[in-house]
Amino acid sequence: MLDKMPPDKALSDKKITVPVICEKKTKEEKITVLTAYDYPFAKLIDEAGIDIILVGDSLGIVVQGEESTLPVTMDQMVYHCQMVSRAVKRALVVGDMPFMSYQVSLEETLKNAGRLIKEGKAEAVKFEGGARVADRIEALTRHDIPVMAHIGLTPQSVHRMGGYKVQGRLLEEATQLLNDAKTIESAGAFSLVLEGIPNLLAKEISETINIPTIGIGAGPDCDGQVLVMHDLLGLFTGFQPKFVRRYAELSTTAADAFRRYRLDVMAGKFPIEEEGYQ
Repeated sequence: MLDKMPPDKALSDKKITVPVICEKKTKEEKITVLTAYDYPFAKLIDEAGIDIILVGDSLGIVVQGEESTLPVTMDQMVYHCQMVSRAVKRALVVGDMPFMSYQVSLEETLKNAGRLIKEGKAEAVKFEGGARVADRIEALTRHDIPVMAHIGLTPQSVHRMGGYKVQGRLLEEATQLLNDAKTIESAGAFSLVLEGIPNLLAKEISETINIPTIGIGAGPDCDGQVLVMHDLLGLFTGFQPKFVRRYAELSTTAADAFRRYRLDVMAGKFPIEEEGYQ
């Protein structure tokens, strides 16, 4: 409980910024990250003291019902960033750059990242890829757009990977991911998501680079952790990855509420006189 937490760990109203996130690694303070896609949940997450709210392209799966993140568009990402940013007072808001919004050219990357900042009111952007996107990271940071990078299991590469599979188990793959992490740091990213890689590799990367690592399916030794909100709350029931811990089962709670509402209406129990106007 909050009243039992040490004073330096208690929630504060201090705005979380990119420098604050970077300082957390130096201070060995764990970083908390959750996804959000709309105003009500973003407000709750912000008030809970989460450090970073990621408006993820995972919305393609958990909100839109797609089989992958690939169909998500820039317009959709801007729209969801707008809803989230309106709700947030404390957390750092990071907007995901969807498939083909940064792969075509540096110009397209700058234009689309700029939209997330200018129109979506995000405070940083995230995109997938290792050394091959270093020039994108450099270009954005030169124009004062902070970048969170993402390597390992990168969902936009689902077809190349042949599915959502753990990456970095082979020595060659692990070496490449470590090199990617170093290159990303040199290019100017302020943090790095490590997804779906072995725990020991994530630990080595986290100890090698000076920017914070954010793990998802990458073990306990990353500098922070991120989960998809719908997974954490039990709202998405399509599948449950090994690394997901459900902190609630809201799909069950909601389904029960819907059934009870239906039965009350059918039985004439809702609304009652007191729930109407005179």
